[in-house]
Amino acid sequence: MTALVVLAVVLVAALAAGALLRARSGTVRATESGPVVDEALRELLTEAGVNTAGPTVLHFSADWCGPCAAVRRVIHQVLGNLDTRLGPDAARTVEVELDIDENPDLAKELGVLSLPTTFIFDAALVQRHRISGVPAAADLEAALLPLCGPGNSVPGKNG
Repeated sequence: MTALVVLAVVLVAALAAGALLRARSGTVRATESGPVVDEALRELLTEAGVNTAGPTVLHFSADWCGPCAAVRRVIHQVLGNLDTRLGPDAARTVEVELDIDENPDLAKELGVLSLPTTFIFDAALVQRHRISGVPAAADLEAALLPLCGPGNSVPGKNG
């Protein structure tokens, strides 16, 4: 009887943990990164191709990661939409995709524990958002628009 109770408790705990992880998957979360980026991280980001002219979407993936392909499609869709909607003087968002197996130092520095993991950096290389899982296109676009600068005149929204 005791074994049955223990099994039920473990099952309930596992279901609760799974529900919590599933609820967070794909959520664009603002990060509380300070305005100062340490030099080691700045160097790793610059070597990886993170842009200092505008926002950058950095996502870690691997050949063996199925959901990483979905993240790639969402990012391409959002960046394509932004390119057509933004004004001519708006900062363009750059996409950087890194294989986690080839960039373990940067992944460790950023605390990547699972794939896919996506980061949004502003032009000052400050981490603004973090996404674990596949983001919704609308959420990703909403996170990127404010980082595109004063020229982000979106038809139908800014007049």
